[in-house]
Amino acid sequence: MSDKKSRSAHDGRIEKVRLGTGGPEVGSQGLGCMGMSFAYGPTDADEARATLERALELGVTLYDTADVYGDGENEKFLAPFVRAHRDEIVLATKFALGIDPADPGRRTIRNDRAYLRHCVEGSLRRLGVERIDLYYMHRRDVNVPIEETVGAMAELVDEGKVSYLGLSEVTGAELRAAHAVHPITALQSEWSLFSRDIEKTAVPAAAELGVGLVPYSPLGRGFLTGSFVHAEHELSADDFRRQQPRFTGDNAAANAALLEPVRKIAEGRGATPGQVALAWVQQRAPLHGLAVVPIPGTRRRGRIEENTAATHLILTESELSLLEPIAARVAGGRYADMTFTSAARE
Repeated sequence: MSDKKSRSAHDGRIEKVRLGTGGPEVGSQGLGCMGMSFAYGPTDADEARATLERALELGVTLYDTADVYGDGENEKFLAPFVRAHRDEIVLATKFALGIDPADPGRRTIRNDRAYLRHCVEGSLRRLGVERIDLYYMHRRDVNVPIEETVGAMAELVDEGKVSYLGLSEVTGAELRAAHAVHPITALQSEWSLFSRDIEKTAVPAAAELGVGLVPYSPLGRGFLTGSFVHAEHELSADDFRRQQPRFTGDNAAANAALLEPVRKIAEGRGATPGQVALAWVQQRAPLHGLAVVPIPGTRRRGRIEENTAATHLILTESELSLLEPIAARVAGGRYADMTFTSAARE
């Protein structure tokens, strides 16, 4: 073990990786910040702020938000932390996905240049920064050529408003088309023991092009930790997981039963189920030959300590074989409406 790794293991800090060819160096695990002020029910703002600070102490440097999270409120929530640590962190935010104010359950997607311009200026203002480190197209608007959107995003790089470009929920073919216009640093898509559809075309394309993978919901929105089983019975009325098919109805109990090998491995290793789930995602990096930086979301210091500790857990081949069949047996889709995901375009 190198001196660097020895120090990291000793002080609890995580290792650093290069996010994509020519991308920024970041901690090997990032932090999804959406739930700190949006989507997952009531939150303790002071504890969430303390979690941001604790994450940085542990070597987490990639912080992820989006303009749609609380209609900009999540970006505003992060702003003081971002400004206080501007040179220590890599800030990621997104545009393209909106919520129809007349129908909150309906999502809208826009990739046109005018909307991009409007969104980036709003994000810069709310975050209180002059430059966004990593700017994602949150979802694909199939009515706008992806080459046109990425070309407009590249203008932001030229203007110094954005450092690196990212895409979320695109297919391998779409990633290749985008990368031909301007280098794409990161692809963000759902990837976990329960969600592996991106392995069909997106992961091979990313590996070929030198694009880093940033898996969101690597803990299955908390389901893989065992923290809840049935969303409708256990989560607050404003928690959007109550709308997701995997966590409701008959699907919830069926999917909870799939976690038995996760629990078994965790018990044998003195780990938690969540750590096993994160270790599985992290070990996709050597398997597929690309950088993988998952962004589990949390708003509690204890959970960030648990999550980052998972970076030191290496699963054996026999343990991995026990986990391999899970995704194919999951009941229910990732969302009630899958049309705005890359899986619908494969």
